[in-house]
Formats: sequence, structure tokens, C-alpha cells
Amino acid sequence: MKIIRNIGLTIFLICFAVFLSLPFLGKYKLTEKIFTENFKDTEQQKLLKPALKDFFKKEYNSNISFIKDYNKAFDSVNDEFKKNKEWDKVIYDNHVFSIVKNSSQGFVKDNVAILFIICFVISSLGGLMYMIPALFIKPIAGIKNDHIFQRGITNRGIIAFLFAAFLITFYIFIYQKPAYLSNWVLLVDGLSNTLTGTNASQWFLYGFLYCLIMLVMSVRMYIKYRDNNYQLLRTTSVLFFQIAFAFMIPNILTNLQLPYMDFKNIWPLDYSFFFDYRLTELASNGMLGYWMLGWGIFLIIIGVPVMVYFFGKRWYCSWVCGCGGLAETLGDPFRQLSDKSLKAWKYERIIVHSVLVFAVVMTIAVLYTFFTGSSTLLGVDTYAIRQTYSFGIGFMFAGAIGTGFYPVMGSRVWCRFGCPLAAYLGIVQRFKSRFRITTNGGQCISCGNCSTFCEMGIDVRAYAQNGENIIRSSCVGCGICAAVCPRGVLKLENLSEEGRFDAYVRPEEKAF
Repeated sequence: MKIIRNIGLTIFLICFAVFLSLPFLGKYKLTEKIFTENFKDTEQQKLLKPALKDFFKKEYNSNISFIKDYNKAFDSVNDEFKKNKEWDKVIYDNHVFSIVKNSSQGFVKDNVAILFIICFVISSLGGLMYMIPALFIKPIAGIKNDHIFQRGITNRGIIAFLFAAFLITFYIFIYQKPAYLSNWVLLVDGLSNTLTGTNASQWFLYGFLYCLIMLVMSVRMYIKYRDNNYQLLRTTSVLFFQIAFAFMIPNILTNLQLPYMDFKNIWPLDYSFFFDYRLTELASNGMLGYWMLGWGIFLIIIGVPVMVYFFGKRWYCSWVCGCGGLAETLGDPFRQLSDKSLKAWKYERIIVHSVLVFAVVMTIAVLYTFFTGSSTLLGVDTYAIRQTYSFGIGFMFAGAIGTGFYPVMGSRVWCRFGCPLAAYLGIVQRFKSRFRITTNGGQCISCGNCSTFCEMGIDVRAYAQNGENIIRSSCVGCGICAAVCPRGVLKLENLSEEGRFDAYVRPEEKAF
């Protein structure tokens, strides 16, 4: 079995190395045809062509030099307009991503199909070969640690920090510098054309990778928790909602020239839901658009509190949410790294509720601008508020930190400290819900498995030892604490609200 694991790991690493090399391969040459396809405005063409005259004659051996020279030429035109205060001529979109992608020539462009198979299909098979031998190892009931604190990747070793650096770098480039990743995007053009009817963008690549990683890592979950029906169903659920609702359906809607919408994404997690361009697009699509808008508002006002009342925040955070789905699949090997200290809990409450307030303020500001046409509210530029939230929370916190810090701070950094929807769900769960994790303190042997594997940083053992129900607003009801308990001390339940805050009383004590 060890040989199979090593072969699988080798295959994956080779394919991953090929994938990492692609952005640095190929040649780049901008033609007038590519230029005019991207700059359809004839006035913009006239303004830019003189600056790009020599650029059309060059062939570049790397995208780095190509992007540098292209941006330099483009910026020189705009700088001249700004210097002369000709603000009406300033061109704001340089189309650098599509320019670079369409200018790609050579190895990558000529071998898209085979590279797709190597980078995505064969690498996934290698990953599965690494995981599948675990099927033939009989799991020990309750105890799941398996030396996790002796491995560099799962206990903040050098490999973990390298992996974190890669994830953070990936998010920085996919959000801020996608042109450098254009060769990766080329690989999924065929799939994108099938689903959306257009060539792939960096966001299509991101969505595809998101689904592929969840799919492969869900196999690990199926194997690890094969004796736990709750975990099997939960993994299947998040996988389904990510692939169908977050990826397939929105892209199919785009192909049908209908509004792009992830029907499971709820404000304020979907912070752009009330942005002017979203509202305008929905309004311009008649009854369907108004129904989509109504569906989103219904989830915010009625769907969330009703579902949380009956099932706790787990109905969304552990069964539906894509962020939670990635945390439960790719992030599962790192769940034990979450900080369980009281200090971390105090920071968690302050930060996550501050983000919720920020999201509410931003939304009020953008709606004010949408309905009044005024770009300032109380003297503050509403566009600046929106941009600050998009960059600071949407990109830095949810992306670069939220996922990049998996190998350093555990799998639910975003969910614990940053997700405004988790804060909203948690407030309802804490004070008005039937959900709780009940504990049988008399059976607890203080092994600590439950606390170790709580990705939300809850010291579950302390509750179990005191026989207290776990009703923390941060609990996402993943059920791993119950799955790893060797004595069946913990149980996820939806009961009546009565007695929710009461501690467990052993049967022999009830008579007294």
C-alpha cells in the first residue's frame, strides 16, 4: 500500500510541477487583429495605436516582459491625457488580461488538451492513488489523530508554510494580476465555451479549480469518515451545492444570456448583491430578474432565521456554503490548528461582528447611491466604501487570508473571524434556535479529541466535562467532535428550546 501512495504522490507532484511552469512558457505577440478585438471603440484605437506601433512588431519570450512593455505603452497615453487635463480621453480599461491571453503562442496554446489532462485529470488520479490505500486500513473508532502533530504539513512545518505561501500568492495573482496566469486560463477555454458560450476568464478557472479540489478532497473525507453517515451526507451536500449551484447553474445562465446568480449565496456573504450593476441587471431581465432579487431578499429576511431556528447555522455553514465546503475538504487536514484560547475567542467576537457592521454600512451606502444618484453619504464617498470592503474583506480576508492561512491557523479562519453571514447566523443560533450539541459529562474520559478537532476553536472538552450543552454562536455543527469521541459523549440535536441552556444531569442524580 505504501508503494501505491508513493506512486500517487509522485504523479501528483510531477503534474503540479508542470502546472506551475505553464505561466513561464510560450511566446507572446500582439497583432492588430487582437488589439481591435479588445478595443472596439474606434476612438480608443486611434489614441492607442501610435503608442503601440512598435509593440506590434515584437515577439516576447515571457509574459512578464510582454505585460511590462504593454502597460508602459498604455500608461504613457493616459499620462499624457492626465497631464493635459483631457479627462474625457482617459482610458480606464487596458484589457491586459485578454490581450495577454489572446497573444499567447507556442507550447501552451498548441497543447491545451494534453496539458488539461496532465494538470487536472492525471494529477487528480495521482491524488486519489495517494488516498485510496487508507480504505484498507481499519479505522480506530473515535480516535482520528493518526500522528497529525508529527507531520510538517499538518503541524506548521516548513511544508505547511510553503503551501500557505503558494495559496496566498495564488489569490493575489487571481484577484490582482490575472494576466500572469493567462496560460492557466487557456486550459479551461474548451470547458468554458461548453458551459458559458465564451472563452474562460480567471474567475471561471478559479471556480473550476475550486470544484475539482473539493471533489478530490471529498474522497478523502468519504474514506476517513466512511463509518459515519452524518459526515458522508454532509460532504455530499456541500459538494453538490458547490458544483451545481455555485459553478454549473450560474455559468449556464450566462450561456443563456441571463443574469449570473449563485442561488445559495446570501447577503452579506454575497456582499455585491445590492451593488448598482447587479440591481440594474436584475431589473432589466423582467420577471425573472425580479424573482431572483426577491429570492435573495427572502433568504436574508425569512430563510436564514427560520432555517437557523430549526437546524442551527449548520444547515448553511456545513451543508451548503462553498467557503465551508472548501474548509471541510481541502482544509480538513488542518482543522486541529485552530486556536482554542480565550484570547482568540475574544478577538473572534470583535472582528467578525465588526465585519458584519461594515457590510451593513457599505450596503446602506450603495443603496443610497442607487436610489438617490448621490455619490456621497454624510460626506463620505460611497464608491470608496464599496472599494475598501471589496479589497479588504472580499479579497484580502476571504481569499488570501481566509484560505491561505489554512496550514497556519486552521481551516475556518474566514468563517471564525471574517464571514459576516456567519456572524448573522450565529446571532440567531445563540439566542433563538432548537440546535445544540448535548453532552453526557459522566461518560467523558477527557481525551481531548473533540477540542483538538474543533475547527471553530471551541474547547469542546470543557463543555463535556461540565455536562453543558454547546450552544456557541460560532459552532457550525460539522459534527466532527462527535465523530472522533470514543465514548459517544456528544450528540447533535434539534430539540425544543426549553432546557437548551441547562447542563446535563446524570440519571442517578435526578432523584436528589
